Order: sequence, then C-alpha cells, then structure tokens
Amino acid sequence: MVAKTLKFRVSLYLAVTLAATLLAFAVLVVRHERNELLEAAAAHVNQLSDVIIRSTRFAMLKNQPDHVHSIIEDVARHENISRVRIYSKDGVIIDSSLASEIGMRVDSKAEGCVQCHQDGQPRQKIPTNERARLFETADGQRNLASMEVIRNEPSCYTAACHAHKPDQSVLGVLDITYPLGEIDRSLRASAIWIVVLSLVFVVLASMLLAAFVHRAIYVPLRDLSAGAKRIAEGNLNESIPVRRQDEFGRLAEAFNSMTGALRRSNDELREWGATLEQKVADRTKALHVAQAEALRGEKLASVGLLAAGVAHELNNPLTGVLTFTTLMRKKMPDGSQDAEDLDLVIRETKRCAAIIRRLLDFARDKSPEKKFADLNRLVEDTARIVERPANLSDIEMVLDLEPGLPAVWMDADLIKQVVMNMLVNAQHAVNEKGTITVRTRKAPPAPDGTAMVEIAIIDTGCGIPERDLTRIFDPFFTTKGVGKGTGLGLSVSHGIVEAHGGRIEVQSEVGAGTTFHVFLPIEPAMHPATAEA
Repeated sequence: MVAKTLKFRVSLYLAVTLAATLLAFAVLVVRHERNELLEAAAAHVNQLSDVIIRSTRFAMLKNQPDHVHSIIEDVARHENISRVRIYSKDGVIIDSSLASEIGMRVDSKAEGCVQCHQDGQPRQKIPTNERARLFETADGQRNLASMEVIRNEPSCYTAACHAHKPDQSVLGVLDITYPLGEIDRSLRASAIWIVVLSLVFVVLASMLLAAFVHRAIYVPLRDLSAGAKRIAEGNLNESIPVRRQDEFGRLAEAFNSMTGALRRSNDELREWGATLEQKVADRTKALHVAQAEALRGEKLASVGLLAAGVAHELNNPLTGVLTFTTLMRKKMPDGSQDAEDLDLVIRETKRCAAIIRRLLDFARDKSPEKKFADLNRLVEDTARIVERPANLSDIEMVLDLEPGLPAVWMDADLIKQVVMNMLVNAQHAVNEKGTITVRTRKAPPAPDGTAMVEIAIIDTGCGIPERDLTRIFDPFFTTKGVGKGTGLGLSVSHGIVEAHGGRIEVQSEVGAGTTFHVFLPIEPAMHPATAEA
C-alpha cells in the first residue's frame, strides 16, 4: 500500500534520477581527473627526458659512457621511475638502467618503436603531445613512457672523439618508463569517495523531498479527498482548509466555492415552489433577450438585401458620370492638371462601379477576384483621394512605402476599399492639425510560413477607448456619434481581409492615436505556378 502513495513514488523517482545524474557526474569527474593526472605525468616525464639529455650531453661529447650510465642509474633509482634506456639509431639498446637489456636489438614494430616507425620510415620529428604513450606490462601494470630523440648537433659531429657524419640527423632515442600504479590508486580512492558522497546526497535529498511532498502535496490532497467524501455524503456545510496561496490553495478555494454553489442550488430548489413566479419572469426576460438577438440577425440579413438594392440603383447614375467624365477628358490636353484630376475621377468611378458589383457579389456570396497587383501603387492612388480633404483640415498625409515590395495576390478594388475606409476613419479621428502615416513593408511570415506584407495606417487622433477595441469590427458599431458613420466600414474591411487570408490588428491609446495593421499574404494559398495557370 505504501508503494502506491504519491509521496513514495515521487521520492523513488527523484532518488533514481539523482542517482543516475550523480553517477554520470562522478564518471565525468573521475575521467577528467584521470586525464589531468595523466597529462601532468606526461609533462613530468617529458621534462625529465629533456633534463637527462641535457645532463648527459657533456659526458657524451667527452665520450664518457660510464658517466652517462651513472646518470641514468641515478634517475632510475627514483621510486616513480621504473626504467631508463637509450636506443641507437638502429634500434640497439646501448645503455639502460636494466643491465640485462644492454646490447639487445628492438624490432621497429615493438611497443616503444611503432610510434616512430608506423609508416615504414622513421619520423624526423614527433610533436610534444605525441611523445608520451600508455601500455601494460605482462603482469597487468599500467605504465606511461616517453621518448625523446637525441639529435646530432654541430658540437657533436665536429668533436674529435665522434665519427658521426653531419648528414646523420638522429643519433638515438631516450626512453623513460613511468609506472601509473600510484595514479590508479588515487583515482580509485577518489571514485569511491565521490560515489559515497553521491549516495549520501541522494538519501538526504530523498528524505527532504518526502517531507516536502507530505507537507506541500499529500496534506492538501488529503483535505480535498475528505471534502469530496463529505459532499458525496450530502454534507455541504463544511469547507476544506486553505493552507497556502499556491495552486493547491486556489484549488481549495475553488472547491469551497463549488460547495457553496451546490449549497445555494439546494436552497434554491427548496424554495422553488415559493419563487416559481419570479423564475418564470426571469426566463421570460431571457426569452426577450434571445428574441432581440434574433431580430438583430434578421437586421443583418436585411442589410444584405438593402445593399443589393442600393447597388442596383446606383449603377445607372455612375454610368452617366463615367460617360460624361470620359467625354470631358477627351477635351483636355494630356499632361495638364485637369486631365490628371479627370483621370483620377474616371478611375475612382470605375472603382465605385466595381465596388457596387462586389456588393451584388456579396449578396450572392461570391469570392474576391484576385490577381497580382502593385500594393504601393494602390496605396498611393487611394491616399491621393483622401489627401486633399485632409489638407483642408490641416492634416498632413505621410507615405512611407517600402521600395521593391513584391506584387501581392489580391483583389485590388477590395483592398483599395479597405485602405479607403481606414484613411477616412483616421481623418475623422484626427479632425484637424495632425498626421496620418501610411506605411507598407514586408512583414514577418505567418505561423504557417506564409510570406506576408503589412499596411499600417497610423494617426495622431483621439484614439479608441479600451472598452471599445473588441467591438470596433461589429456591424453598426461606431464611435463617431449620430449622423457621422454607419458602423459598417470596419466590419466590411474585416470581412474583405479575412477573405484574402489575412488579418487586422489594432493598437490605440486615448489622446495619442490609433494604428491599424493589415496583413495580407503575398502568394496565393496554392503553388504560384498553379495559381498563375
């Protein structure tokens, strides 16, 4: 039964985890310590080799082999040196701390020679970090050996007692063997000490965690279990203690709230007969609210029908305006200001006609007609329409368009309608003496990796209260006051942007201004080649 408790399982899991972690840590520490000791021993042996060569150099120049042998024997008497010997160039042991080895020839494939003769030809130079080597003797004892080359220096081949030629670069090799028994014993002692400390730490940590789990988890869970049993027995008058303001404390508060709610529900059920009339009145009020919501839905449906009717009625006057404007344009010389203004009127009239067609398509639930278009050109044309009335109110219009922006897959007329709606809203928000900035740029990719562009409309107007930010895209909601707006512009714009697979974000501060961010995908949802076809 104890093995099934949460306290036991958490303590067991922690003990196993800590034991595995500390075991890995101990292995890494011991391995690091072993490498450090081996590197220190190798450096010591290499240094000792240099010292022996320098110590015997004078005796070799004077051709005093007995003196050289005495130095070698003195070094070999050190407790941490097991053997010192000198090889000739041909592999013959010409001197050694072990007299039985002197005169023996060592094969180039032997343990001490293979490092220099591994490619068949002797190496002229061995790096310092490759001079040391590890090997085991027949009795299993580990040793560290280091070889140092004795070179034919000018002072050597010019001496009268030597017969070495100048072109003979190597005279012999000094080999020192260093036993690793003391290092191995030190490593084993360190490993045992680390393991013992780790086990003690695991036991203490497990005991402390068991106490913590008992106090922080087991006791609150026991309180919750007892409270649940009381509720199952029908006792709703007792609450469970809230011991701390943590997750269990909040859970206890929620549990007590649930108990109170159940208690109140029971009281209401007991009083149901006496308060039936009031309940009926409340349900009737809720029914009225539902009816109001239904009427609102019908109103939205009626707006669609009204939009279709208005669009149908506006087609004829727009056709007349377009016809007469086209005739007037033919009478104007190309390049004049009047001709440019009439061209703008013609384009916008055609856009209005396209918008009207879109209203009819909206009533018929038709998708936007998308193609690749220049977003910067679209923003410039739309801004020109709003710029003149904005200047009359001392509002500065600033365009910050990123050059080289790629063509965007969109319905240009619908996106122009979105930009126009937001520019008009910005003009109304600024009212006078302010700035409206329109910025385009390549935006960061969407979460699904789709490449996006951004249109930002930034004004220095009155701003939108925080309580209204969640409602600005609702149909018929407006903050402009009576007679200044229908509350449909942002709602329609939101629908257009969503139909393009984009999104609209808004940031606003009362008295500081508002920024609308419109994000549109650059490419269609399918592969560009498929969409082009």
